[in-house]
Amino acid sequence: MEQFAEYGHAIVSVAAFALIGLILSPISAARKANEQMEPGAMPKEDYSNLTYRMCRAHQNAVEMAGLFTAVTIAAILAGASPFWVNLLAALFLVSRIIMAFVHIRGIGKPQQGPRTLLYVLGWACCVILAILAIFAVF
Repeated sequence: MEQFAEYGHAIVSVAAFALIGLILSPISAARKANEQMEPGAMPKEDYSNLTYRMCRAHQNAVEMAGLFTAVTIAAILAGASPFWVNLLAALFLVSRIIMAFVHIRGIGKPQQGPRTLLYVLGWACCVILAILAIFAVF
């Protein structure tokens, strides 16, 4: 672990983000089970429905998990600046924690507002992490 010690915050951010998806999974599954839905089925698209929002929060976390992990690990392995890797990974994590809360609470309109801003913030963190990794290699 010594060669990765400087990237501690980024590594914790990857693990913590995985926990978000792992926690949302059984919670959304239980809500679907309470509504007698088939396993794997998605609720009708209705942002006023808590079960739909819980499923979307989980699905959204799963959709970003691979990309976030890939760019963060690439930046670490490439030896990109630990300061920026840690900062961007932590910022991504915070944006996704708030995003899950916004999904679950149904804050804002589905097509705009806080969810869009948080998505763009997390997306931008991933893009910058990828660029850092590429530049660190070359």
